[in-house]
Amino acid sequence: MKMKIKFSAIVLLLAMFFAGRLFADSGDPPARVARLSYMQGAVSFEPAGENQWSQATLNYPLTQGDRLWTDVNARAELETGNVAIRMAQQTDLTTTNLTDQLIQLGLAQGSVRVRVFALRPDHSVEVDTPSAAITIVRAGDYRIDTYPNQTMTLVIVNSGVVQVTGNNVNQTVEGGQAVELKGTNPVQLRWVAVPAPDSFDQWSNQRDQKYLRAQARQYVSPEVPGYYDLDGYGSWATVPQYGPIWYPVGLPVGWCPYRFGRWVWVEPWGWTWVDQEPWGFAPFHYGRWLLVGTRWGWLPGPIGVAPVYGPAFVAFLGGPAFSVSFGVGGIAAWFPLGPGEPFFPWYHHSDFYLRQINVTNVRNINITNITNITNINNVHYRDQTVATTAVSANVFRNSQPVMRGMIHLNSQQIAQGRVIPHPQINPTRSAILAGNVTHPPVAATRPAVVEHAPLRAAETNVARNAPPPFAGEVARPNEVPHPTANETRTPAVPQPPSESRSLPQAVRPAPPSRPVGAYTYHPPATPPPLVARTSPPQPRLSYVQKAPAMAQHPGRPLEPQQRANLYAGRPAGPMVDREFPPHAGPVRPEPMSRSAPGPHAAPSSHGGPPRH
Repeated sequence: MKMKIKFSAIVLLLAMFFAGRLFADSGDPPARVARLSYMQGAVSFEPAGENQWSQATLNYPLTQGDRLWTDVNARAELETGNVAIRMAQQTDLTTTNLTDQLIQLGLAQGSVRVRVFALRPDHSVEVDTPSAAITIVRAGDYRIDTYPNQTMTLVIVNSGVVQVTGNNVNQTVEGGQAVELKGTNPVQLRWVAVPAPDSFDQWSNQRDQKYLRAQARQYVSPEVPGYYDLDGYGSWATVPQYGPIWYPVGLPVGWCPYRFGRWVWVEPWGWTWVDQEPWGFAPFHYGRWLLVGTRWGWLPGPIGVAPVYGPAFVAFLGGPAFSVSFGVGGIAAWFPLGPGEPFFPWYHHSDFYLRQINVTNVRNINITNITNITNINNVHYRDQTVATTAVSANVFRNSQPVMRGMIHLNSQQIAQGRVIPHPQINPTRSAILAGNVTHPPVAATRPAVVEHAPLRAAETNVARNAPPPFAGEVARPNEVPHPTANETRTPAVPQPPSESRSLPQAVRPAPPSRPVGAYTYHPPATPPPLVARTSPPQPRLSYVQKAPAMAQHPGRPLEPQQRANLYAGRPAGPMVDREFPPHAGPVRPEPMSRSAPGPHAAPSSHGGPPRH
């Protein structure tokens, strides 16, 4: 018997979204991630908890503790929908913390441009440098350059407002102003003129236009990463029952959602889809897919609601009858969820999170309270028979391209499958790293993040009487580091405007300091610590530390209490969550993979199987 999925009115659930956040489980994953949305040149990625670099991958989801490096002549961009962070060449950047209210970045070296298109009153963006913490408190356009070899940081506010806090400094900097920070204890702050735009600034301004002119803003929440990429790869049409639907163009033969890409392992969600299409982020982590005639279309969630990121909106197939026909080694199979079909996360979550990740990703559809579903077999999945994709367990665990290793299933084999929580497959080294191993010329040790000492009352608002900004500008080198010898240019420094000439020389804006000659970055063995305003979270555990406990329940990330036990030096203990849908039988322990990354020693764990 098919069960029609009936929900409470969507309006009521949306009200719960804003009123009920206080009741959400503190162990729930964040609703926000950062998408790696652009790469040029050699860009390397080091996942949280690991100490191995790999080639970065477009559309990769970045979360707490991930680290990026751009090599010489390289650039990169990561964005959260309403905030874009651009990296110039030779830049070492860590996403220290990424929550629903805070984006905290660690800039150990190089240059970033941060464009904040919208910022809610209770949200903030913080960039921690060796000199001070720069907290963005208003939407605007900002640039921060850090020279660790010279212990100097330059903060430029093209528009907006930042608060600079550190040892012996607490200074507000507004649009049209720039400050230079030298030293660390104490920090010496001086006002400088805003440099003229260089090629990195010009490129960043060009990237801004994709956001500002995106037609998809009419249909997709601006907090959905990658919405602006939809314009160049498809078109919108309205279907009466569902509303606006986006149809991609130029798809290869046999295309269906979640088939042209690969599975990777990203904590705290675990198995996560990374699509190979340049537009392939928003449609695979938000909303639902629908087959209209012979065309696949994507339905975004409600435009006026803060979206909740999902690792992949699919259901997995398995069960004894399904797996036995494929012989030794196992299989992983999945299909996309359609409108109104419930998504059951395969990672720890509260009932509140379960409701919100569903209601914020479905538009113009009534959805039921899925916490009341007791029999998964009563849910009718429209795309199970037409869009199921399968690969061997080896292809899945090693993060290999799905299309190359796809296994053809006939209708009888698909019918034997039953919906399961997740494949009982743990990742290998390949699924945790973004790509092939790299060895970039950057400090191997991550910089420590320390909170600055609280300021005494007499030390607050140091140099608060800022001079008026230059009407003219000072030239800056072509990105940080300095341009090469072939790019010699020494523009003259313009004179300050007449109203500034009457100021005392001590407060008159001056050109910013620059390294003499071509700037060459020499990675230190131990990079200087980053000064933070917000206390950083605990570093993530390495996979090797978690692997013994994960072997007891393959394919599922550890629960919060298990991670807490490992942090405390105790055995992880058993999983206690009751997964839905339940497994057909006891979870078979999986041996530790010999190719798990990292040299960390793994604490002992004697966790047993979860309760079902």
